[in-house]
Order: sequence, then C-alpha cells, then structure tokens
Amino acid sequence: MSRSLLVGVALLVSGSCLAKPPEPPLRPALPFAAQHERIRADLQAGERYSEISATDRQRVAEALERMAQAIGEGNAEALPPERRARVFNDQELVNTLLARAREDSRLVCRREKPIGSRMPVTQCQTVAERGRMRQDADSQLRHVQEGRIIKAND
Repeated sequence: MSRSLLVGVALLVSGSCLAKPPEPPLRPALPFAAQHERIRADLQAGERYSEISATDRQRVAEALERMAQAIGEGNAEALPPERRARVFNDQELVNTLLARAREDSRLVCRREKPIGSRMPVTQCQTVAERGRMRQDADSQLRHVQEGRIIKAND
C-alpha cells in the first residue's frame, strides 16, 4: 500500500513539474504590432478577459497606446535606455492586469445534484463570479448573525 501511495505522489509531483506556466500576453520575442492587435481583439471579444474591470481595461489601452507610440514600426531593443525602460514598465503593467483578468475569467464547471433530484446538473461560473458569490454569502451570514445578536440583547 505504501508503495502505491509513493508512486501516486511521484506521479503528481512529476505532472506539476511538467505543466508549463501560462505565457504572458505581451512577449518581447514577437512583433509588437501583431500582439497589440491580438490583445485589442481579445478585449473586444470579451471572452478571454471577460472579468476585467473598466478601469483596468482603460489602463491596458493607455499602456498599449504609449507602447505603440514609443516603439512605432521599429524594435524596442533599438530605443534609448530611458524610453526602453518606460516601454518595459508598460509591458509589465499590461501583462499583470491581463494575467489577473485571464485568471478571474477562467471558467470552472462543477456537476452537482440539486436537492430533491438524483440527476446531476453542470454549473459553470468564472472564478470571479464564484468569489463574488462567496463574499455575498459571507456578508449575508454576518448580517443575519449581527441581527440575532441585536435581537438577543433587546
């Protein structure tokens, strides 16, 4: 039994080591113009980054525009060090905001049996929706508990 447990743990560890991390939206090795258009299209489509806030969407658009103006038709490597640093900072901002939005927009599906039924139903929600539902439930529970405490003291 301990041998099969050891083999199972080894398989889990090796599988997690082989999983490659998600690639950032903006990569220096690829042409900026193509990446810029792809990111704008993904933001317009609303599927990959469906949970991005309006302020973050605006910040991404502004950073992309600043990068496009700085790089132009050339290459970021050819820029003077100060401008290259600004482009790099904007690139980090875009990657951070879009990575967070992509993670929040990830769809998670669960099969659950509703009360009174034996037939499972698939329920899919984004990670952000699940978080909002959890926060709402916590706040409602706190509200109910505070209401009982107030009534108990009266």
